[in-house]
Parts: sequence; structure tokens; C-alpha cells
Amino acid sequence: MGKRYLNKRLTEEPTVNLTPLIDVVFVILIMFIVIAPLLELDRIQLADSKGQYLGNSISVQESSPIAIHVSQDNSIWFSGKLVAIADLPELLKRSKKNFPNIRPQLFHDRKAQFGTYQSVKNAAEEAGFDQLDIILKP
Repeated sequence: MGKRYLNKRLTEEPTVNLTPLIDVVFVILIMFIVIAPLLELDRIQLADSKGQYLGNSISVQESSPIAIHVSQDNSIWFSGKLVAIADLPELLKRSKKNFPNIRPQLFHDRKAQFGTYQSVKNAAEEAGFDQLDIILKP
């Protein structure tokens, strides 16, 4: 009888209890459902194209006294001077006082990182600007 019992134990296949895994998945799903509405999304309104294709790019010249240039190497130039991203909000605040109705222009190199654009945009918002002209440089 002992041999028969031992042989039966060896042929049983092990089972995996999936209940704890399912519980964890449900908890994570509930967390995402609760947190998703609290996430802050940044939306950009795109210009209405009205179905027209111009063919070539439009030539843009600096028309704003507040011009920010982002180079290919992610360096930031404000009024022709190299500045650190940490100094940009203060410089933009001063420019906002001097030119309250002017919209800053951002000349951003296509090869520069998106994070640099985001930092410049955040600095402009911090300075009180609600609009920013973005010009991509080839």
C-alpha cells in the first residue's frame, strides 16, 4: 500500500494558484482607473489648414523682440546671448514687463530634443505668456 501511494504522488502534476496574481492585476487596474483622470495633459491647438497645401515652407523672419533660439546641440540663445535653462524664466519675466502684449518666438532646430522645447515652453508659461510662436528650423 505504501508503494502505491508513493507512485500516485509522483505522477500528480503540480498546480499553480493564479488567485494572488489576478488580485494584483485587478488592484493595478483599479489604480490606473482612479489615477488617469488626475493626470495633467498638455494640449496644443493646431492651426486650421482649410485644406490648402502651400507646397513649400514659408519664410519667417524675426518679428518679435522676444526671440529664443534653440540650436541643434540644445543650447538656448536669448537675444543673441547663450543662457542656461534655469535663467530663462527670469529673463522672460523681465521681457514680459517690457513688452506686455508681445508674443515670444521660439526658433527650434529640428534636431534638438523635444525636452528642450518643453523646458522653454514651461519657462514661457511661468513668465506669464499664454502664447508662443514656434518656428522649426531645418
